[in-house]
Amino acid sequence: MLVKIKKKLGGLYGATIGLWGLSFKPNTDDIREASSLVLIKLLLNEGVKVKAYDPVAMEKCRLLYKGVHCCQDPYQVAEGCDALILVTEWDCFLDLDYTRILKSMNRPYIFDGRNALEHLKLRALGFEYEGVGRK
Repeated sequence: MLVKIKKKLGGLYGATIGLWGLSFKPNTDDIREASSLVLIKLLLNEGVKVKAYDPVAMEKCRLLYKGVHCCQDPYQVAEGCDALILVTEWDCFLDLDYTRILKSMNRPYIFDGRNALEHLKLRALGFEYEGVGRK
């Protein structure tokens, strides 16, 4: 995933990347073995500004990673981002005002790590969308 994002952005250093979802699955605050933790560590090591939102797992993440900017909602995560990554498919990420999100991002790139978003709709709005195994 990061290789694709790095290629798409032309490098990661100095980029701002937002993570939607931190828990290992929806409807829990459990972050043990969550892919978000691996992503955060790799992104911070690459010099990325990391923003994140999760409905219930924010505090646990905040305790582990001081370098992550925890946001109040998905919209705040998107503001000024070069890329968004859907990590956990919480329902709250599936029905957002994507026109608002598009306007607030530096670059309209979404990587859907769960293939949960409506990719055709996002592309029609003007997003650069990439999902796992999707072209």
